[in-house]
Amino acid sequence: MDLTYTQEEEAFRAGLREWLARTLPELPPRPDPLDWPGRRAYDMGWQRRLYDAGYAGLHWPVDAGGRGATPTQHLIFLEETEKAGAPYVGAGFVGLLHAGPTIASEGTPEQRARWLPPVLRGDEVWCQGFSEPDAGSDLASLRTRAWRDGDDYVVSGSKIWTSHAEVADWCELLVRTTPVSEDVPKHRGISWLAMPMDAPGITVRPLRTLAGSTEFAEVFLDEVRVPVANRVGAENDGWRVTMVTLSYERGTAFVGEVVACRRVLGELAREARKNGRWDDAVLRRRLGRLSAEFGALWRLTQWNVSESQRAGSGVPGGGVPGIAVPGIGGSVFKLRYSHARQELYEAAGEVLGAGALDLGHEWTLDRLSSLSYTIAAGTSQIQQNIVAERILGLPKGR
Repeated sequence: MDLTYTQEEEAFRAGLREWLARTLPELPPRPDPLDWPGRRAYDMGWQRRLYDAGYAGLHWPVDAGGRGATPTQHLIFLEETEKAGAPYVGAGFVGLLHAGPTIASEGTPEQRARWLPPVLRGDEVWCQGFSEPDAGSDLASLRTRAWRDGDDYVVSGSKIWTSHAEVADWCELLVRTTPVSEDVPKHRGISWLAMPMDAPGITVRPLRTLAGSTEFAEVFLDEVRVPVANRVGAENDGWRVTMVTLSYERGTAFVGEVVACRRVLGELAREARKNGRWDDAVLRRRLGRLSAEFGALWRLTQWNVSESQRAGSGVPGGGVPGIAVPGIGGSVFKLRYSHARQELYEAAGEVLGAGALDLGHEWTLDRLSSLSYTIAAGTSQIQQNIVAERILGLPKGR
């Protein structure tokens, strides 16, 4: 497979570099990491700049408000913005990388027209209401109930680890619209809804992480009314739609972070040379192995993108012309990346020595944050099952 860039792609890269060099010095100071309203304003301000410059929704189809760029150009965008130190998607994570692509792939023309432009412009923020206290890795065991009442669903239940809920306008919400029975297994009877976060009956309780931030929350739903028109996909077909969402989450949402990890790796090597820890041969070998690991992950990303672009859609029954849904290869990437990131920041602790206990150091906070990566977006055990059953063809466990 040819992984080299075309002349058109290199021209895209050159134009992007020029824009970044001109735009980044104009940005205001970054807000306090614990100031989520401030972070929302900063992140959405950056998103608006991308939109005005034509870099928002690069790989989304034109009829969904995107720019119609190729997935390879999107990779170039992620690579160059990270190298230049540009802001990350931040509060726009769910809307831009999960809900937006799902609606672009599965939504009606009316739903695309309503929800996608505000995401691309940085006008609206989404949160993810998937996990529940008793349904984390076993997502299909969710209990949040939605029943029809005229043109609305009435929703009651609770969600946990709801990303960005305290600053969100909308929630991509999984609900059970048909109870589990002998005729309805748990993977059926689920629907995917877009819930307005200002609807009566919603209570948001932020959760403080080990690193001290509150990007997650508990969300309690007490007879919240959500229009039936806000359902994406057919009633009780939400599990398939969810697989589209999770394919994006596991296949492309972490791609920019691979570039960031490669940058951090270089910084670790420079710091080790400065403080004398470079003399430790075991540490040097560890950093060398991690360099090869992240290089291989970047090549795997290129391969996954090339495959999804060639195939058009990696999710049976899902996708529309013009947007490529990552396939199950994203589980291979997510599985290995989660562990590699943890190993990277364990190595950072070795480089810092006693400084690894300083909570004011970015690497220390990233080390604490990395502990969640083997759980978030599907645990490593779930990813191993997917790889075993869907790629290697092994029988399901009992």
